[in-house]
Amino acid sequence: MKVFEGVMVVLFTALGVRSLLYWGRRPFDGVDACDHVLFALFVTGRVGLWFGLAGLSLLYALTDTRGRAFIDDVRRYDWFVLVFAGLAAMQFLASFFLGRRSPE
Repeated sequence: MKVFEGVMVVLFTALGVRSLLYWGRRPFDGVDACDHVLFALFVTGRVGLWFGLAGLSLLYALTDTRGRAFIDDVRRYDWFVLVFAGLAAMQFLASFFLGRRSPE
């Protein structure tokens, strides 16, 4: 494992755990079940992005090749971009709809 990628794995994992603890302890005053679902989607997207970055760094760290061969070996993980896009969209849409809901 390369040192820089290893440090990034530890850093992103620590940020994911910190984000999970912070948002998990945050009081939420929603009374509607839909509000709770939207908040859970927001937290999942936010925390998942940090863990996704940690996973991508781990994949890069476990690839032993260098130069052009590294790019060729890592191309099989191109699908991982969809994970980031899905988590970011989930966080954005949940926060958007949660902010638009009127208190009842």
